[in-house]
Amino acid sequence: MAITKDLIIGDVLDKYPETAELFLQMGMHCLGCPAARGETIEEACQVHSADADELVKKINEKIGC
Repeated sequence: MAITKDLIIGDVLDKYPETAELFLQMGMHCLGCPAARGETIEEACQVHSADADELVKKINEKIGC
């Protein structure tokens, strides 16, 4: 399943825990907090001034999609 920027971060991490390092690289160091686990990738990128499309591309490369 390809990842899109409208998916919830917690759902992505549950299915693909190996992607956590990519979220950490963008400055999202509180992956376990309720807000982080309930945000979409796009919402988190807005808060952390990161490019959602670039992060999604990296995630999909990491999981082989």
